[in-house]
Amino acid sequence: MAAPVPAPRPIVPSGFRLEVEPKAVSKPAPKPDKPGRFRPGYKNEAALDRIRTRDKTEAVEAAHRRAVDPAYRVDNEKRRGRGATANPTGRYETAERETFEDGWDLKEEISSIATEVIVEKPRTIIARNDSPDIGFDQSINPYRGCEHGCVYCYARPTHAFQGLSSGLDFETKIFAKPTAPDLLQKELCARNYVPKVIAMGANTDPYQPLERKLRITRGILEVLDKANHPVGIVTKSALVTRDIDILSRMADRQLVKVAVSITTLDPTLARKMEPRAASPAKRLETVRKLAEAGIPVGVLVAPIIPAINDHEIEAILKAAWQAGAREAGYVLLRLPYDLKDLMRDWLVEHYPDKLKHVFSLLQDARGGKDYDAEWSVRQKGVGPFAWIVGRRFEAATERLGFNKSRSRLRTDLFRAPSKDAGQLSLF
Repeated sequence: MAAPVPAPRPIVPSGFRLEVEPKAVSKPAPKPDKPGRFRPGYKNEAALDRIRTRDKTEAVEAAHRRAVDPAYRVDNEKRRGRGATANPTGRYETAERETFEDGWDLKEEISSIATEVIVEKPRTIIARNDSPDIGFDQSINPYRGCEHGCVYCYARPTHAFQGLSSGLDFETKIFAKPTAPDLLQKELCARNYVPKVIAMGANTDPYQPLERKLRITRGILEVLDKANHPVGIVTKSALVTRDIDILSRMADRQLVKVAVSITTLDPTLARKMEPRAASPAKRLETVRKLAEAGIPVGVLVAPIIPAINDHEIEAILKAAWQAGAREAGYVLLRLPYDLKDLMRDWLVEHYPDKLKHVFSLLQDARGGKDYDAEWSVRQKGVGPFAWIVGRRFEAATERLGFNKSRSRLRTDLFRAPSKDAGQLSLF
């Protein structure tokens, strides 16, 4: 009889940590099972297995049907340079839209989908959370949606709150917040404001292509720099090096750290998964430039996709270490809401032979489901496959020397910015 697989040890980092005090959050009591609901260990466990097998088979067959459905799938030429293969209706919409042949058979020039920028005017800019498995309390997102087009992005389903699709809409309809720096300054001036590390890049990338022109992220950093406020940044863009002048000043006061997300070292795979993000070589160069400037930099191996990039864990860590990264974390692929079908659609197009294998391993790490949103489980998973990934990551980081010491950001230097930057500031 095979020995039982030990549970993952809690010291394995599941992501880039910002080193804040742990939160004491009480979990709600588990709800009782609904009548007729099967649970492992019950007499109906065999029936549960049949249901799961049927659901998995149906999901694969549905993905293959969508791949040849012209009413669902968007033409290759029209979505050139994009990650998603379709633009399904948002989950909160009451009507569905689909294309169809009108019978005219006229050849029309196919134009690619252009990026549309929508100006958003929020009332506040600092978002707060109390999730116990996330290493920060507050964050700032200068943009909704992301032009990088990473097919695996767990933030895609948030576009449904805008009445849009998590598919192509997420990467072509971008909401920008140009008033973010002014709002931030106003919120930092509040009498009851308590300085805590602000995370940027927790949802969408603050250095996506639009930032080159709009410079919203740079404006936010300027406010934080003047206020001596700590910030942690996660990005997969080389554009972060544009702001080395600000970041290096903040690093001298222990106010900043940056994590560069590296998913693969294979440029071909990167082009398919994250078509408008920096190439793997460019990201390693970014790590090197940040490290040379004295800015604490880490690497985030995320997401780890079974049978697609999990074999690269050790190689990515080694390359990042050689480039100057000294902290490392990882996250297993997360598929909330309709992201499950988007990922299946992507696999059918690029790796059809791996579709079943990818989801078989993923479901093994998610308790038989495509995704488990439970705290402390959603980041790294459970089961034998998740355990192996965790041990490999732990062994590689220990061998290379990662995470020997973590840079702690300071909050004691914070000084609220002046409400009046005019003549009164002279006195």
